[in-house]
Amino acid sequence: MSIRWVAAHHAELSKDTLYAILALRTQVFVVEQACPYQEVDGRDLLGDTCHVMAWEDEALQAYLRLLDPAYHDGEVVIGRVVTAPAARGRGLGHALMEQALQVCAQRWAGLPVYLSAQAHLQEYYGRYGFTPVTAVYLEDDIPHVGMRRHVES
Repeated sequence: MSIRWVAAHHAELSKDTLYAILALRTQVFVVEQACPYQEVDGRDLLGDTCHVMAWEDEALQAYLRLLDPAYHDGEVVIGRVVTAPAARGRGLGHALMEQALQVCAQRWAGLPVYLSAQAHLQEYYGRYGFTPVTAVYLEDDIPHVGMRRHVES
């Protein structure tokens, strides 16, 4: 099977696509990680938020969202980075980050990109030019670190 990459403004999402996104995020972030929190946070449909997805057949395999920099001090914010449990180990996470950074460069050229990484993934995100900009902190009882990628203009 081949992966079909889609980057879509929130206004372009069908209800079925939005449902698939929310279902995958809840499956991993709430159920698998046993972390009860408000997963639907009101940011998915805000401003120019963009959703980057990897589809195989009709199944969502990997996903992240890019929050509108107009709402985040001029920085694009990457969040909700997730790979479906059945799709792990295939390199989709790396391909997802590459897709996301391409979308950032196309939609918001020259702006810095920020993400709140689970602390054990600092090296992973470091491969894409992200460096820590905060101390480790707890977010939903999971250690995280703020990381930023500056883009050469």
